[in-house]
Parts: sequence; C-alpha cells; structure tokens
Amino acid sequence: MAEPIKFGTDGWRGIIAWDFTFENVRRCAQALADFINQNLPSDLESKTRIVAVGYDRRFLSDRFAADIASILKLNKIDVALLDGPVTTPVISALTYTKFWLGIMVTASHNPPHYNGIKIKMAGGAAPGRLCKEVEALIDQKTVLYIPGHNVEPEAGLEKIYFKYIASHVNMKKALSLKGKVAVDYMHGSGAGYLQRVLPPARVIAINENADPDFGGIQPEPKDETLEALKKAVPSGRCIMGIAFDGDGDRVALVDEKGVYLTPCIVSAIVLNHLIKYKKLKGKVLQCVSMGYLNKRIARAAKMEFEEVPVGFKYVAERTQLEDVAFGAEESGGYCWKGIMPERDGLLLALFVMEIMAARGLSLSGLCKEIEKQYGLSCYLRRDVPLSKPADKNSVTEKLKRKLPKKILGRNVAQILDFDGLKIILDNDDWLMIRPSGTEPVLRLYSETADKKQTEAFLDFGAKLLIANKI
Repeated sequence: MAEPIKFGTDGWRGIIAWDFTFENVRRCAQALADFINQNLPSDLESKTRIVAVGYDRRFLSDRFAADIASILKLNKIDVALLDGPVTTPVISALTYTKFWLGIMVTASHNPPHYNGIKIKMAGGAAPGRLCKEVEALIDQKTVLYIPGHNVEPEAGLEKIYFKYIASHVNMKKALSLKGKVAVDYMHGSGAGYLQRVLPPARVIAINENADPDFGGIQPEPKDETLEALKKAVPSGRCIMGIAFDGDGDRVALVDEKGVYLTPCIVSAIVLNHLIKYKKLKGKVLQCVSMGYLNKRIARAAKMEFEEVPVGFKYVAERTQLEDVAFGAEESGGYCWKGIMPERDGLLLALFVMEIMAARGLSLSGLCKEIEKQYGLSCYLRRDVPLSKPADKNSVTEKLKRKLPKKILGRNVAQILDFDGLKIILDNDDWLMIRPSGTEPVLRLYSETADKKQTEAFLDFGAKLLIANKI
C-alpha cells in the first residue's frame, strides 16, 4: 500500500529515501498537475504564467524539482523550472507578480535528512483547503512520468524578487547606515543574497558554501545555533548580524554586541516603528507561541490583537481576508500591510536596517527603547526530542486534566488550548507546551521578565511532561 502524503503546518515533509522518495514526489506532482488542470481560472490574464518550480540546496532537491517540473509539463501545464537554488520568498514573489502557483522543494529549517514541498499562491502559503484538495487527488490518476524527459531551466527569474525587495524597502535609507554587517547563511539557498543588495565589501559572510549536511547544525536560526555569528559580529566590528534558515524565509538578528534578539523583541521593534512612524492601522496577529510585547504595543495603540495557531500560513491566510496590520511567528517570520503575505528573511533584515537609520539608533538601542516602554522580555524555547510524533490533541487534553491552579506560586489567569497548551499567568508571564507539527519534537516555551524565572517555568513544564508520562 502506498505511503500517505499529508500536508502539515507548512507543506509536506519527510525523511529522504524513507517517505520522501522519488516515487512519492512523483505521486504528489501528478496530484498537483490534476489540481491545476481542474482549477485553473478561465479568466487568467494573458501575462500570467502558470507554475514556477524552485528548490533549495538540500540533498537531491534539484532532482526532485526536475521531476515535478517534468510531470507538470507532460500534463500540458506551462511550467518554469528555476536554474539554481533559490529561497522560498523568491517563489512566493513570483506568485505575487507573475505566476499563478509556485512549488518549492525544501524542508526549510528541518534537519538535513528531511526534504519537503511547499505550495505557494498569491505571494504566500497556499490555503489549507487547497492542500487538502491536492491530498485528495493523490493516486487518483496514473503518474504521467517519462524517464529522461526534462524541462529546460529558466535563468533570471529571481531578478523579479530583488525588484520586489527594492520597491518595499527604503534602500537609500538602509544603505545610509555606516559599518559592516555579518551574515550567517547557514549553508542555505539564501547564500549571496545580502551581497546583491549591499556593497559586498560591507558584508562579512559565514557558512556561505553549499553543504547538504549544513555543517552538522540544523539550519534553524536560533540562539544556540548561531555561536559563530555572535562571535563574528563584535570581532568584525559589525553593526549587526543576520542569519537565514535553510530556505531563507526565516531570519534571526544579533545586535552589535553579539547578543541574539528573540523574535518577540524583533517583532516588537518592527511593530512599534510601523505604528508610530508609518501610522499603520489594523489588527495585530501573532502565533500563539509568541509573547506579551506585541499585545502590550497593540493595547497601547488601541489596536485589536489576536493569537492564531502556530504556522505562518495562519497569519498569511488572515491577512488576505481581514484588515491585518502586522503578523508574526516565533520562528522568525514577519509580515505587515503593504508587502506579500509571506515571511521573508532578507526583506525583514533590510527593513530593520531602514529603522535603525531612520531612528539613528543601534539595534541594542532599539531594544532598550522597547524595554523602557513595554517591559523586559526573556523568551526561551526548549525542544524535547520524541521517538515519534505526538498527537497534539491528546497531549493537550492530558495536560489540561492535571494542570494545577497555581504554577510556582502564581495564579493561572487564562488557558489557550487551540494549538497545544498555553498557560498565561496573572501578570502576562506564560508557559506553553506544544508538539511540533513538522517533526518528532515537543516544544516548551516561556516568557517572563527574568531569565531565571523563565527557566524555572520551562523546568516546571518538563516535570509536568514526566509526571504525565509524555
């Protein structure tokens, strides 16, 4: 019996040569072709092309992408296969400007032995209903695949993305900053991108070479994976450090002292600037795994605030349906009114440079400004490996039944249980326990004003798991 193919939080992902195989990728490609042929709008503008297929630097990504493009073409679909590794935002930008649909072969920040497929539409993640329709079409028709049938790759399509970047960031302002910038490409497909928008002499790049093993480090830009960048920034006398994940949509920032900035701090800096200096209005969204700074900023500006499930697609979908001013997720994804509904590491980094130039402040100075106005934030995440993926609903219900009314002497003020279990205490401090939607990992999150207190809540969460035999 054929392996089931399921699209999760951000696309379909699997282990290379285990479930992410050429056979399964071809099954998925045929379902995509059937979906396109059944749903392609009859009134599509003549200038709009149908599908762009891109890929990252992971093992065999180019081969998987070539098979997908070949199957689409054999199904009489206009398809463009990009001629080299690109970031996911490149494919999203193509669907924002020129193509009806985008397919990206990537497992994003997952470990090296994973690969995956993301579907993009209208500048962001394809709606969940679309992915379900594709799933339902798998194995409905025989895969139309001919060995040796190739699609000639197209060069230069990524230029559309860089044109988009230049039109959504004040590059003159960003370039007015003096000093060098360090960037950790984490061996991903965003390598060289910063040098395409900044003078190369101003960029100190590390981990720029292609390496399917990602240097032995999971290509996720978070505090514990960025030791090299945190050292490179002060040693190179840089004004900031930037890190991109494996496919360039997630980003992390390091200040001029080599201090990692959490997504809670980065999003607060961006949101605060957009409200105060860009006069942005609308609803503020964030994934439930983030903290209280954005909520406090929205409250002060009398803007509506809401938390959504983990996964940037939940932010992106809402931006296309409602008057959303700003959205953020804890994995380093941000978007705001006026840009495509997609996380984009390069765009965010350049926009922060624009903010620094406009305000005349360093990154640490911008952080201090946020702390002074909205309070301290010590946000930490701890990942607990599992032998197999855990059922989110059963874990959540089990923990809820045994949850005490007080945690470390503090009253529980609110419980959110729509995506894992988030326990909010009486002064906004919080603890969250959530199984990952993309890998066999259980994540613990917490935020307080003090590191020791945050670690104490994470320890409590870990003990709670043990007590409930999870």
